[in-house]
Amino acid sequence: MTDMGAFRDAVVAWAAHGPGDQARQLAARLDVRTAVLLEGPSDVAAVDALAQSRGRDLAAEGICVLPMGGAMSIARFAHILGPPGLGLRLTGLCDEAEYPYYARGLARAGAAEQGFFVCAADLEDELIRALGPERVEELVRAEGDLRALQTFLRQPAQRGRTSQQQLRRFFGTKKGRKIHYGRVLVEALGTDRAPALLDGLLADL
Repeated sequence: MTDMGAFRDAVVAWAAHGPGDQARQLAARLDVRTAVLLEGPSDVAAVDALAQSRGRDLAAEGICVLPMGGAMSIARFAHILGPPGLGLRLTGLCDEAEYPYYARGLARAGAAEQGFFVCAADLEDELIRALGPERVEELVRAEGDLRALQTFLRQPAQRGRTSQQQLRRFFGTKKGRKIHYGRVLVEALGTDRAPALLDGLLADL
């Protein structure tokens, strides 16, 4: 495990009401200056893939990208990482429907909310839109998941949904699939076709 990975795990344990001493020590030793707060590991995979494609080593820059385990955790993470805790700069992504949780959680911690970038639905939806459903289906085929997708599309619940909605739902039907495709979709975008909010996030770091 990398040092930044150890810091991330220590923060997650602290947020679950564990001790904060290890996180404090690692933050000082690693000179951590920014925390990128994301809902889950698929978002982390996408942000990490985009940073790597552009030659960025976020850990070496003192930037920790970490999953919170859901939007409801924002208040706790903002409290321990923001002004009341480690005093780090906070930024990240959130879904439009869950933005009120972020606004309240950040306000309670005395942290600015301007650094957060809002997805219309979620990050997978943004990536599918950027690539187009046809290209995403090509990637699903290349990853060996075409049969699984075809089986999924035959379900009655998928009738009447757009291709984009179906693909977005498909990525969430198997554990680990969203994480895998978070990286696959970003890598397929190349360096100049990322959704504006991902571009904005990386440029802001």
